Amino acid sequence: MASPIVANSAPPPASSVTAPTASVLGSSPTIADAVDCPVTMPGQAPAEIGDKLFGFLAAFGNDDLWVGALGDDGVILADPQFVERDGSISWKLGWWRIAPGTLAITGRRLDAPAPPLRASVPDGYGSSGFQASGVSFPTEGCWEVTGTIGSSKLTFVTFVLRT
Repeated sequence: MASPIVANSAPPPASSVTAPTASVLGSSPTIADAVDCPVTMPGQAPAEIGDKLFGFLAAFGNDDLWVGALGDDGVILADPQFVERDGSISWKLGWWRIAPGTLAITGRRLDAPAPPLRASVPDGYGSSGFQASGVSFPTEGCWEVTGTIGSSKLTFVTFVLRT
């Protein structure tokens, strides 16, 4: 299968990320801060994956791995039902594994210091096809997330904000 082209989809190297804005450093981020985050613009998953992928209308992928539920324009707007007692933001991501193997998910905040993202990848989905996951962003802000299966990786950038 050929790699689909998604406009503005490659995140920049971490060294090229712009400096944090004053609002990110001094207080909680706002939607206006999203313009400083190099978000990965999601598109629709290819027909061969289609609606088998949770969040297929806001997806991003490559020849080995796809992820869905990236939010409109790559921005995750979490209403109170997604905010945990500790203030972290929980979000469900659907993954489609073309390359077989076990999915691992890591993440780091790009615009300010923060603990790393936490991820839950439940068993029971086989070695390829659909894989549900839960991620927990410790803070709002600009986040780089990477899904890995063996030597295959998929990295995207999203802006996370409580509403």
